[in-house]
Amino acid sequence: MNKKVAFYTLGCKLNYSETSSIGRLFNNAGYETVDFTNTPDVFVINTCSVTENADKKCRKVVSEALKISPNAYVTIVGCYAQLKPKEIAEIPGVDMVLGAAEKFQIVDYITDLTKNPKAVVYNHPVSEANQFVSAWSFGDRTRTFLKVQDGCDYSCTFCTIPLARGSSRSDTIENVIERAKEIAASGVKEIVLTGVNLGDFGIRDGERHDKFFDLVKELDKVEGINRFRISSIEPNLLTDEIIEFVAQSKRFVPHFHIPLQSGSDKILGLMRRRYKRELYANRVSKIKQLMPHCCIGVDVIVGFPGETREEFIETYNFLNELNVSYLHVFTYSERENTLASEMSGVVPGSTRADRSKMLHILSDKKRRAFYESNLNKTEEVLFEGDIKDGFMHGFTRNYVKVKTKYDPVLVNELKAVYLTKISLDGDVEVTESEEILAH
Repeated sequence: MNKKVAFYTLGCKLNYSETSSIGRLFNNAGYETVDFTNTPDVFVINTCSVTENADKKCRKVVSEALKISPNAYVTIVGCYAQLKPKEIAEIPGVDMVLGAAEKFQIVDYITDLTKNPKAVVYNHPVSEANQFVSAWSFGDRTRTFLKVQDGCDYSCTFCTIPLARGSSRSDTIENVIERAKEIAASGVKEIVLTGVNLGDFGIRDGERHDKFFDLVKELDKVEGINRFRISSIEPNLLTDEIIEFVAQSKRFVPHFHIPLQSGSDKILGLMRRRYKRELYANRVSKIKQLMPHCCIGVDVIVGFPGETREEFIETYNFLNELNVSYLHVFTYSERENTLASEMSGVVPGSTRADRSKMLHILSDKKRRAFYESNLNKTEEVLFEGDIKDGFMHGFTRNYVKVKTKYDPVLVNELKAVYLTKISLDGDVEVTESEEILAH
């Protein structure tokens, strides 16, 4: 009988695409992928170093896994496994820890499922994670996350990702196009392009061969994919030519997620970000000028060392006045081996929490205003297979989340619908546009 493997992913869309690809390695080796609760023989937990309490979350998942299947072999991979392999090896029940250079050879490392008293660690320096390994999520949702870039050459003072994932490197445009065609042939209608620093696409073996814009232009020609979504792109790498191209593209959707991190130039300097707030405001203005209906998401960090009340208010007011659609708010937390963790002006935890709460409320207001601006319009929605309280969900091209009564025929279908009102849970209710036309 085939051995069973289950996966658990913490963190970003990139991690989800990599977990999916690691799953295919197991399937090719004769393992059966099962749900976490289905007493697997092997658990693979893909970790993240960006979210708070990485250690606590990892411990919790391991402990739950061993309640389900006490004799299962537990392997930890991902960013946290690269940064803190020894810490993870001490977690009771962990059998193996694999670093960034090793995780895609996981099947070669798992030769014997005997649980040992001490975890084995295979973790080379991150400089050895210098090959690009393609990854894409498959079969688990309507959208596929396609990894086209990995690593980062930036040195933001708060971030451990370069330490966890190594330097910037990318796939070739030819390979990405081939992948996109395979994904299209499988029936998937939307591809989300992911990477650690996506806009930096084009570096191979330490040298620049292409630009992200070159990739965008080629992907736009791929038949069979209705939508390409850019997951996140640095404001200094989001060029006018990309914005102008997306504005007239049939396939690239009007949705950008652009990290800001702070609305104070002083704090941006301390963070070693590569732009000032004026450039960010110009990007937003350019997008809205060409695509008034475009959805713009923003990453922002509160409580960075040295952030005074005045600088936080500066960030708040800057975001309040910006024509953006939602915020992803991160509360700053100290990370070992980062410059920020040694800076003075530490912001008390309670103040960080208060600032986070203020920006979460602002985000809710922004999202609601954006959704309201989309009501009473006919939009094309790609419906997903999830069911919650008898409803299914989907997204418009410009990332408005809609709900309608579950209908199995709609799963993975693109449907023109009329956006009628915002429901109590914040999603937009829709009716079929044909019904409206018939009235």
